[in-house]
Amino acid sequence: MDKKAKQILFKTYWKNGGWIDDRHTPEQDFDYAKQKGVMFDNITITHDECIKEIIKLTQKISIDTAVKAFMASLSTRHLELRSGLASYFLAKSIPPHNYKKVISGYSYDTDGNITYASHTCEICRDSRYGIIGDEEYENEDLNVLNFERIKWGGVRHGQIIYTLFDLQRLCEEEIPEPTAEDINIFKNILKIINESAPNEYPGLLRDRLSVALKSAKSERSVLIEILACAGILQPTSCDRKRAGKHDWIFAEYWRGNDKYNQQVIDEYFSLYV
Repeated sequence: MDKKAKQILFKTYWKNGGWIDDRHTPEQDFDYAKQKGVMFDNITITHDECIKEIIKLTQKISIDTAVKAFMASLSTRHLELRSGLASYFLAKSIPPHNYKKVISGYSYDTDGNITYASHTCEICRDSRYGIIGDEEYENEDLNVLNFERIKWGGVRHGQIIYTLFDLQRLCEEEIPEPTAEDINIFKNILKIINESAPNEYPGLLRDRLSVALKSAKSERSVLIEILACAGILQPTSCDRKRAGKHDWIFAEYWRGNDKYNQQVIDEYFSLYV
Protein backbone atom coordinates (compact mmCIF):
# COMPACT_ATOMS: atom_id res chain seq x y z
CA MET A 1 0.00 0.00 0.00
CA ASP A 2 1.30 3.41 -0.95
CA LYS A 3 2.36 5.16 2.27
CA LYS A 4 1.51 8.66 1.11
CA ALA A 5 -1.98 7.60 0.00
CA LYS A 6 -2.57 5.86 3.31
CA GLN A 7 -1.45 8.97 5.17
CA ILE A 8 -3.88 11.10 3.15
CA LEU A 9 -6.72 8.73 4.02
CA PHE A 10 -5.87 8.68 7.71
CA LYS A 11 -5.47 12.47 7.94
CA THR A 12 -8.99 12.81 6.57
CA TYR A 13 -10.58 10.85 9.43
CA TRP A 14 -8.21 10.64 12.40
CA LYS A 15 -6.20 13.08 14.48
CA ASN A 16 -4.59 12.82 17.93
CA GLY A 17 -6.23 9.48 18.66
CA GLY A 18 -9.76 10.49 17.71
CA TRP A 19 -12.19 11.05 14.86
CA ILE A 20 -12.16 14.26 12.84
CA ASP A 21 -15.66 15.74 12.60
CA ASP A 22 -14.99 18.28 9.85
CA ARG A 23 -13.65 15.98 7.15
CA HIS A 24 -12.11 17.29 3.98
CA THR A 25 -9.49 15.94 1.60
CA PRO A 26 -7.74 18.44 -0.67
CA GLU A 27 -8.58 17.63 -4.28
CA GLN A 28 -4.98 17.00 -5.29
CA ASP A 29 -4.46 14.64 -2.34
CA PHE A 30 -7.71 12.83 -3.05
CA ASP A 31 -6.76 12.32 -6.70
CA TYR A 32 -3.40 10.89 -5.64
CA ALA A 33 -4.92 8.50 -3.09
CA LYS A 34 -7.61 7.49 -5.57
CA GLN A 35 -5.00 6.74 -8.22
CA LYS A 36 -3.23 4.46 -5.71
CA GLY A 37 -6.46 2.58 -4.92
CA VAL A 38 -6.70 3.85 -1.35
CA MET A 39 -9.51 6.40 -1.68
CA PHE A 40 -12.67 6.19 -3.76
CA ASP A 41 -15.59 8.19 -5.08
CA ASN A 42 -18.81 7.86 -3.12
CA ILE A 43 -21.22 5.23 -4.41
CA THR A 44 -24.97 4.93 -4.79
CA ILE A 45 -26.22 1.36 -5.08
CA THR A 46 -29.40 -0.54 -4.28
CA HIS A 47 -29.67 -3.53 -2.00
CA ASP A 48 -30.47 -5.82 -4.93
CA GLU A 49 -27.46 -4.63 -6.93
CA CYS A 50 -25.27 -5.04 -3.86
CA ILE A 51 -26.39 -8.64 -3.28
CA LYS A 52 -25.83 -9.57 -6.93
CA GLU A 53 -22.28 -8.22 -6.80
CA ILE A 54 -21.57 -9.99 -3.51
CA ILE A 55 -22.74 -13.32 -4.96
CA LYS A 56 -20.48 -12.82 -7.99
CA LEU A 57 -17.50 -12.10 -5.77
CA THR A 58 -18.03 -15.21 -3.64
CA GLN A 59 -17.89 -17.21 -6.86
CA LYS A 60 -14.70 -15.44 -7.91
CA ILE A 61 -12.81 -15.57 -4.60
CA SER A 62 -11.68 -18.87 -3.13
CA ILE A 63 -11.74 -19.60 0.57
CA ASP A 64 -8.02 -20.33 0.33
CA THR A 65 -7.43 -16.70 -0.72
CA ALA A 66 -9.36 -15.33 2.25
CA VAL A 67 -7.56 -17.68 4.67
CA LYS A 68 -4.15 -16.86 3.20
CA ALA A 69 -4.79 -13.13 3.53
CA PHE A 70 -5.90 -13.53 7.14
CA MET A 71 -2.85 -15.58 8.04
CA ALA A 72 -0.48 -13.11 6.36
CA SER A 73 -1.91 -10.27 8.48
CA LEU A 74 -0.96 -11.68 11.86
CA SER A 75 2.71 -10.74 12.10
CA THR A 76 2.66 -7.76 9.73
CA ARG A 77 -0.37 -5.99 11.25
CA HIS A 78 -1.67 -5.33 7.76
CA LEU A 79 -5.15 -5.47 9.23
CA GLU A 80 -6.84 -4.80 5.89
CA LEU A 81 -5.81 -8.32 4.84
CA ARG A 82 -7.53 -9.74 7.91
CA SER A 83 -10.97 -8.30 7.25
CA GLY A 84 -11.83 -10.27 4.14
CA LEU A 85 -12.07 -13.58 5.97
CA ALA A 86 -15.09 -12.35 7.92
CA SER A 87 -16.74 -10.81 4.87
CA TYR A 88 -16.21 -13.98 2.85
CA PHE A 89 -17.91 -16.24 5.40
CA LEU A 90 -20.75 -13.79 5.92
CA ALA A 91 -21.24 -13.42 2.17
CA LYS A 92 -21.46 -17.19 1.75
CA SER A 93 -24.38 -17.13 4.19
CA ILE A 94 -26.44 -14.81 1.99
CA PRO A 95 -28.68 -16.38 -0.68
CA PRO A 96 -29.52 -14.58 -3.92
CA HIS A 97 -32.60 -12.46 -3.19
CA ASN A 98 -34.35 -9.13 -3.57
CA TYR A 99 -34.97 -6.68 -0.78
CA LYS A 100 -37.79 -7.65 1.57
CA LYS A 101 -38.67 -4.83 3.93
CA VAL A 102 -39.11 -5.55 7.63
CA ILE A 103 -39.09 -3.33 10.72
CA SER A 104 -35.82 -3.55 12.62
CA GLY A 105 -36.52 -1.13 15.48
CA TYR A 106 -38.41 1.86 16.81
CA SER A 107 -37.60 5.29 18.23
CA TYR A 108 -39.74 6.72 21.03
CA ASP A 109 -40.44 10.14 22.50
CA THR A 110 -40.38 10.87 26.23
CA ASP A 111 -44.01 9.74 26.56
CA GLY A 112 -43.28 6.36 25.02
CA ASN A 113 -44.91 7.12 21.67
CA ILE A 114 -43.32 5.70 18.53
CA THR A 115 -41.71 8.48 16.51
CA TYR A 116 -39.80 6.47 13.93
CA ALA A 117 -39.48 2.92 12.62
CA SER A 118 -36.23 1.72 11.07
CA HIS A 119 -36.15 -1.04 8.48
CA THR A 120 -33.83 -3.70 7.11
CA CYS A 121 -34.01 -6.61 4.69
CA GLU A 122 -35.74 -9.60 6.26
CA ILE A 123 -33.82 -12.14 4.17
CA CYS A 124 -30.44 -10.56 4.99
CA ARG A 125 -31.40 -10.46 8.66
CA ASP A 126 -32.47 -14.10 8.71
CA SER A 127 -29.46 -15.33 6.70
CA ARG A 128 -27.25 -14.97 9.72
CA TYR A 129 -27.33 -12.94 12.90
CA GLY A 130 -25.56 -9.63 12.37
CA ILE A 131 -26.15 -9.24 8.63
CA ILE A 132 -27.84 -5.94 7.77
CA GLY A 133 -29.19 -4.86 4.39
CA ASP A 134 -30.58 -1.41 3.68
CA GLU A 135 -32.86 -0.87 0.69
CA GLU A 136 -30.52 1.67 -0.88
CA TYR A 137 -27.12 3.17 -0.19
CA GLU A 138 -27.05 6.75 -1.45
CA ASN A 139 -23.79 8.64 -1.82
CA GLU A 140 -22.13 6.14 0.50
CA ASP A 141 -18.69 7.13 1.82
CA LEU A 142 -16.38 4.24 0.90
CA ASN A 143 -13.34 6.02 2.29
CA VAL A 144 -14.44 5.78 5.90
CA LEU A 145 -15.00 2.06 5.29
CA ASN A 146 -11.46 1.73 3.99
CA PHE A 147 -10.06 3.75 6.87
CA GLU A 148 -11.73 1.41 9.38
CA ARG A 149 -10.62 -1.61 7.38
CA ILE A 150 -6.96 -0.54 7.40
CA LYS A 151 -6.85 0.79 10.97
CA TRP A 152 -8.79 -1.92 12.82
CA GLY A 153 -9.51 -4.70 10.33
CA GLY A 154 -13.05 -3.44 9.67
CA VAL A 155 -15.78 -2.53 12.14
CA ARG A 156 -18.92 -2.89 10.01
CA HIS A 157 -18.82 -6.57 9.21
CA GLY A 158 -22.30 -7.75 8.36
CA GLN A 159 -23.43 -4.52 6.71
CA ILE A 160 -23.75 -5.59 3.09
CA ILE A 161 -22.25 -2.39 1.70
CA TYR A 162 -19.10 -3.16 3.70
CA THR A 163 -19.19 -6.82 2.68
CA LEU A 164 -19.23 -5.76 -0.96
CA PHE A 165 -16.45 -3.20 -0.53
CA ASP A 166 -14.29 -5.56 1.52
CA LEU A 167 -14.53 -8.40 -1.00
CA GLN A 168 -13.74 -6.02 -3.87
CA ARG A 169 -10.58 -4.96 -2.08
CA LEU A 170 -9.65 -8.57 -1.30
CA CYS A 171 -9.72 -9.30 -5.04
CA GLU A 172 -7.15 -6.55 -5.61
CA GLU A 173 -4.77 -7.26 -2.73
CA GLU A 174 -1.27 -8.57 -3.31
CA ILE A 175 -1.24 -11.26 -0.64
CA PRO A 176 2.15 -12.45 0.60
CA GLU A 177 2.76 -16.02 1.64
CA PRO A 178 2.19 -16.48 5.38
CA THR A 179 5.45 -16.87 7.24
CA ALA A 180 6.49 -19.24 9.99
CA GLU A 181 5.86 -16.37 12.41
CA ASP A 182 2.29 -15.95 11.13
CA ILE A 183 1.64 -19.65 11.59
CA ASN A 184 3.12 -19.66 15.07
CA ILE A 185 0.96 -16.68 16.07
CA PHE A 186 -2.16 -18.47 14.82
CA LYS A 187 -1.27 -21.61 16.74
CA ASN A 188 -0.78 -19.54 19.89
CA ILE A 189 -4.17 -17.88 19.33
CA LEU A 190 -5.81 -21.30 19.16
CA LYS A 191 -3.90 -22.44 22.24
CA ILE A 192 -5.07 -19.41 24.23
CA ILE A 193 -8.65 -19.99 23.10
CA ASN A 194 -8.41 -23.63 24.11
CA GLU A 195 -7.20 -22.63 27.59
CA SER A 196 -10.26 -20.43 28.20
CA ALA A 197 -12.11 -20.89 31.47
CA PRO A 198 -15.56 -22.49 31.04
CA ASN A 199 -17.64 -19.33 31.51
CA GLU A 200 -15.15 -16.86 30.06
CA TYR A 201 -16.64 -14.00 28.03
CA PRO A 202 -15.13 -12.58 24.80
CA GLY A 203 -13.78 -9.55 26.68
CA LEU A 204 -11.45 -11.64 28.82
CA LEU A 205 -10.30 -13.63 25.79
CA ARG A 206 -9.47 -10.33 24.09
CA ASP A 207 -7.25 -9.38 27.01
CA ARG A 208 -5.50 -12.75 27.12
CA LEU A 209 -4.77 -12.65 23.37
CA SER A 210 -2.46 -9.68 23.95
CA VAL A 211 0.44 -12.11 24.52
CA ALA A 212 -0.11 -13.84 21.19
CA LEU A 213 0.37 -10.93 18.80
CA LYS A 214 1.28 -7.27 18.70
CA SER A 215 -2.04 -5.47 18.81
CA ALA A 216 -4.13 -2.77 20.41
CA LYS A 217 -7.23 -3.69 22.39
CA SER A 218 -9.49 -2.43 19.59
CA GLU A 219 -7.65 -4.59 17.05
CA ARG A 220 -8.13 -7.68 19.18
CA SER A 221 -11.83 -6.94 19.51
CA VAL A 222 -12.14 -6.98 15.74
CA LEU A 223 -9.96 -10.09 15.53
CA ILE A 224 -12.36 -11.93 17.84
CA GLU A 225 -15.33 -10.82 15.73
CA ILE A 226 -13.56 -12.06 12.60
CA LEU A 227 -12.87 -15.43 14.23
CA ALA A 228 -16.56 -15.62 15.14
CA CYS A 229 -17.66 -14.70 11.60
CA ALA A 230 -15.47 -17.50 10.27
CA GLY A 231 -16.99 -20.00 12.70
CA ILE A 232 -13.75 -20.55 14.61
CA LEU A 233 -15.37 -19.06 17.70
CA GLN A 234 -18.78 -20.68 17.52
CA PRO A 235 -21.20 -20.64 20.45
CA THR A 236 -22.86 -23.95 21.20
CA SER A 237 -25.86 -22.08 22.57
CA CYS A 238 -27.42 -18.62 22.29
CA ASP A 239 -29.53 -19.18 25.38
CA ARG A 240 -27.03 -17.52 27.67
CA LYS A 241 -26.86 -14.58 29.99
CA ARG A 242 -25.58 -11.58 28.09
CA ALA A 243 -22.72 -9.48 29.35
CA GLY A 244 -23.28 -5.89 30.44
CA LYS A 245 -22.64 -3.03 28.05
CA HIS A 246 -20.58 -4.29 25.12
CA ASP A 247 -20.08 -4.01 21.35
CA TRP A 248 -19.94 -7.72 20.50
CA ILE A 249 -22.10 -8.91 17.63
CA PHE A 250 -20.87 -12.19 16.18
CA ALA A 251 -18.97 -13.27 19.30
CA GLU A 252 -21.67 -12.17 21.75
CA TYR A 253 -22.74 -15.66 22.86
CA TRP A 254 -19.34 -17.35 22.74
CA ARG A 255 -18.12 -18.63 26.11
CA GLY A 256 -14.87 -20.25 27.16
CA ASN A 257 -16.28 -23.76 27.26
CA ASP A 258 -16.97 -23.49 23.50
CA LYS A 259 -13.20 -23.37 22.85
CA TYR A 260 -12.63 -23.25 19.06
CA ASN A 261 -14.33 -25.12 16.26
CA GLN A 262 -11.92 -27.88 15.28
CA GLN A 263 -13.96 -28.76 12.20
CA VAL A 264 -13.44 -25.28 10.72
CA ILE A 265 -9.72 -25.43 11.47
CA ASP A 266 -9.40 -28.87 9.85
CA GLU A 267 -11.40 -27.87 6.80
CA TYR A 268 -9.96 -24.44 6.02
CA PHE A 269 -6.70 -23.97 7.95
CA SER A 270 -5.10 -27.41 7.67
CA LEU A 271 -2.32 -25.99 5.46
CA TYR A 272 -1.13 -23.87 8.37
CA VAL A 273 -1.95 -25.94 11.46
